[in-house]
Amino acid sequence: MSTDPRASFSDAPLTPCIGLCRLDGRGYCLGCQRSMGEIARWGTMPDTERLYLMRVVLPTRKGS
Repeated sequence: MSTDPRASFSDAPLTPCIGLCRLDGRGYCLGCQRSMGEIARWGTMPDTERLYLMRVVLPTRKGS
């Protein structure tokens, strides 16, 4: 068993989904702020693109 706390973090699913799956008037999910296109492509999207969306793009959509 690993005692490195980063080990469990790296195994965590790479998704912003929090289970609040409804679209707002702009077409973004109320829970994760992704568009339908982003949600549809998420499973095939490279990790680098997912991280960019989660760290840079999605935070700018909250409250906009």
